[in-house]
Amino acid sequence: MTETAKRRPGPRIEEVARVAGVSKSTVSRVINDEQYVSAKAREAVHAAIAQLGYSPNQAARALAGNRANAIALVVSEPTGRVLSDPFFAGVLRGVHSELAGRHTQLLLMMSQPSDTEDLVTYLSSGHVDGALLVSLHGEDPLVPMLAEIGLPVVSGGRPLGKTVPFVDADNFSGALEAARHLVSLGRKRIATVAGPKDMAVGADRLSGFKRGLSEGKVATDLVAHGDFTPESGARAMERLLRKAPDLDAVFVAADIMALGALQVLHAQGKRVPEDVAVVGFDDSVFAATATPPLTTIRQDVEELGRTMTWRLLAELAGEAGLPPSLLLPTSLVKRSSA
Repeated sequence: MTETAKRRPGPRIEEVARVAGVSKSTVSRVINDEQYVSAKAREAVHAAIAQLGYSPNQAARALAGNRANAIALVVSEPTGRVLSDPFFAGVLRGVHSELAGRHTQLLLMMSQPSDTEDLVTYLSSGHVDGALLVSLHGEDPLVPMLAEIGLPVVSGGRPLGKTVPFVDADNFSGALEAARHLVSLGRKRIATVAGPKDMAVGADRLSGFKRGLSEGKVATDLVAHGDFTPESGARAMERLLRKAPDLDAVFVAADIMALGALQVLHAQGKRVPEDVAVVGFDDSVFAATATPPLTTIRQDVEELGRTMTWRLLAELAGEAGLPPSLLLPTSLVKRSSA
């Protein structure tokens, strides 16, 4: 969304009723222009709507129990990254496939800290029935703000410190398998290019990696963080090589960062896998075309998008007993880099 003047989320139905001094059902009858409402009550409702800036059309639909027949996919990343990273394309394909034939529209929205309030205002105005949240960072205020307006949400990825439904890959187990594989190859100085510190995916993959090294009695001190871009992978790889020129393996917490790491290794004369074994994570389109082809941990990103969407639609349909979280399996895909 474009940046505009910040404002609080739009008023809720209850506020209209409270300011007007009437019940919600009375507000509904007024907005729908139904009978059996006194002139005084009708005037009070109209005055409250004008005072609060409430959208009568959206209010009428919400009070009548109708649906927008639309959901939002909110990605907390800059537009350029969303369009260039195959992870987001995979999630979008999965969401779209799950919505096929359901007569539900999809809105793709980018969220930045500067426009969170504007985004919440839009989402609170009845344009969508729920939201899928992807790539949350740290204590993102978006989650509590959406909870405040009562909008159903499902997060793609475990959110840090938030109690909202989520669907994620089993990042811990995947990274654990990557570390075990490198240990099984006899590597002794094993490093990692970990993900961002402010994202649960980064923390979970780092924890799994350290667990795997600890099992093999290998030191866990070689850690550098990136932000899921090739450039950050390259910078992290350079830092690791300065710290430990003798490192003989690296687990990179995303294939897209592994591209940058491989460039640095090649530039510094390191042979892959003879001198340095490399394992990535995602099994994205980059993995098979890397030089050499990348051994990686596969997560089914499209299935992530499908499952997130199923979980949200099931909640909107009122299904009982839905799981608060779902972890999807990962698997090791062996290629030439390790």
